[in-house]
Amino acid sequence: MTRRCLTFLAPVALALTLASCGHGNADRMEFAAANCPAAMTVQDASRLTRFKPGPGRDPRDIVFEASLDGANVVCSLGKAQMDVDVVLRVAVSAGPSVGTGVSRVPYFVRVLNSSGIVVQGQEFNADFKLTQSNPRGLSQEELSLRLPYTEVSQVQGFRIAVGLKPTAEELEYNRRAAARP
Repeated sequence: MTRRCLTFLAPVALALTLASCGHGNADRMEFAAANCPAAMTVQDASRLTRFKPGPGRDPRDIVFEASLDGANVVCSLGKAQMDVDVVLRVAVSAGPSVGTGVSRVPYFVRVLNSSGIVVQGQEFNADFKLTQSNPRGLSQEELSLRLPYTEVSQVQGFRIAVGLKPTAEELEYNRRAAARP
């Protein structure tokens, strides 16, 4: 699993690559599209509220609030492997307690097989330079995965689980906030 910064040229390069494909690649592209793992956002991990260190947990203590604003996957076939490109969008807003320096929003990507067992997984950070004068940020994070296979059934049923990575306390805060009317 590797991580690359998404450039604005990636869609252009993808379009040129697809346009140059001959009929010999059409079946491979169709197979890859039909068997490409679906991306799913883990319910309790779509939002994260980070508080400053210490006991306070009211709105004045918020350093930032982040949300996972979607994930897309594109697949292609290699020799005995499926290459999966995952693009995540992470949005962040500074809170009243944002400090100087980098605000790190942790996130994860997991590959689940058809039985729901994690077969690959890794954690990353989306970094933002937030201030009161620059209170919002949006990042597109691109990752590449390789799923080896020797037969079609080995890639069918895979799913890509993505989410932000809250601490246990942040997860509990998310659940309490979701339960409020």
